[in-house]
Amino acid sequence: MAKVIMVQGTMSNVGKSLITAGLLRVFMQDGYKVAPFKSQNMALNSYITKDGLEIGRAQAMQAEACKIEPSVYMNPILLKPTSDIGSQVIVNGVPVGTMPAKEYFSYKTKLLPEIKSAYQKLEEQYDIIVVEGAGSPAEINLKENDIVNMGLAEFLDAPVLLVGDIDRGGVFAQLAGTLLLLEEKERERVKGLIINKFRGDKSILEPGLGMLEKIVKKSVIGVVPYGDMDIHDEDSLAERLSSKGKKGMLNIRIVRLPRISNFTDFYILEATEGLQVQYVMQVSDLMDADLIIIPGSKSTIEDLLWLRGSGIEAAIKKKVASGTAVIGICGGYQIMGIEVEDLVGAESTKTVRGMELLPIRTEFQKEKTTKQVKGEICNNNGFFKELGGATVQGYEIHMGVSRREGQALAKLSARADTKEIFDGCIQGTCMGTYLHGIFDNKEFTDRLFRLLLKAKGYSGEELETPDMAEYKERQYNKLAQLIRDNVDIKMVYGCMGMRHNI
Repeated sequence: MAKVIMVQGTMSNVGKSLITAGLLRVFMQDGYKVAPFKSQNMALNSYITKDGLEIGRAQAMQAEACKIEPSVYMNPILLKPTSDIGSQVIVNGVPVGTMPAKEYFSYKTKLLPEIKSAYQKLEEQYDIIVVEGAGSPAEINLKENDIVNMGLAEFLDAPVLLVGDIDRGGVFAQLAGTLLLLEEKERERVKGLIINKFRGDKSILEPGLGMLEKIVKKSVIGVVPYGDMDIHDEDSLAERLSSKGKKGMLNIRIVRLPRISNFTDFYILEATEGLQVQYVMQVSDLMDADLIIIPGSKSTIEDLLWLRGSGIEAAIKKKVASGTAVIGICGGYQIMGIEVEDLVGAESTKTVRGMELLPIRTEFQKEKTTKQVKGEICNNNGFFKELGGATVQGYEIHMGVSRREGQALAKLSARADTKEIFDGCIQGTCMGTYLHGIFDNKEFTDRLFRLLLKAKGYSGEELETPDMAEYKERQYNKLAQLIRDNVDIKMVYGCMGMRHNI
């Protein structure tokens, strides 16, 4: 039977996902077979497994950290918010419907067998499972029938590490208050406290640590500083979207849609030296753009209407008329078309005129397309001709079908079969695709940079994307070292009933 440790947080955005990933990498380095598990994730960033099932992107990242293939067993329940009060509910990688929060609160108890089954599948394959909680275990209004924090910890008989975020202030109150609101048997499960995102001189913090330990009768087993590694998860969204980026030879502007999803598509752009990448919501921020990207959306029609009402649609069209390149990914691709029609109630019941930048018409359907694909960019004689023949791979995840009336972008095949399909569309300086992860393809992205640089008068050889696999490996190793240097790993092993020579 696998050993288990659970990471919970005092609130959202304390760094649970990264602490979990760091522990996984540490255990893997120490010679154990390890896997992540999160019973229920709420996120607009998702990932498609090799067998075409949808899980939270954070669990895919964590699987990557311990060098295993992401599996639906790592995240059996995924909630994708569609409004302020409702979410699409995905169970074992497949959508089962859209529910308001109140309905889901009653429904979720029916999912316990699915959670148990998924965990047991992992238990059969791995030595250690690192479980991540969600939000806070002290949300007393949500404790009934809890399936993701202390309720899950009890179900799995898992020891718990409680993480607080000192960067936002009030970390002592976070930790003490959370423990105060737990039941006695739940407090007993908490084996250690971790203070995350520390900046400055630790000696100044030391007196507070001692006082906290006396008050809560729990040990602080780690003070983890801000690291310089570049690993992104769902909780890093706010910081990334507000960043102005570094000055560069090319200005890339990603439209910050209100319901933006799968922003992980752009990690590689942010990691490339010589690019300035900004997420923008104002017309003025588009003026110096060399490339505008319209990203994925969880509510395509509403975000299209927002683009129209904000003036950004008109600004983008003006930039296109002057020769600026625009790329739409998934929902962004749909937005760039002639019209978007939703007669099945996937998001609404509307038919809306699109931006009319690409000759496609999109019809929403009840069934979601989820698959990994690979192929190559089609040859063309237009602005994007240098991309012809570049190999690409990634994944599709969308509710609509887009009928093309012009040049396709790529010829692809699903990894599960050999049937060829044509994806995306090119017209002038505009390009759209359903392919998430397209920028992770080095050949494609380097060629794209080359043509954009040439358009600005450069030679075209000034920029090159890093090798994504090597880049990520360095980041995960940095994270593991950060955890080793600042967390009592011997104690972590001990609370799992394991003895390991550190």
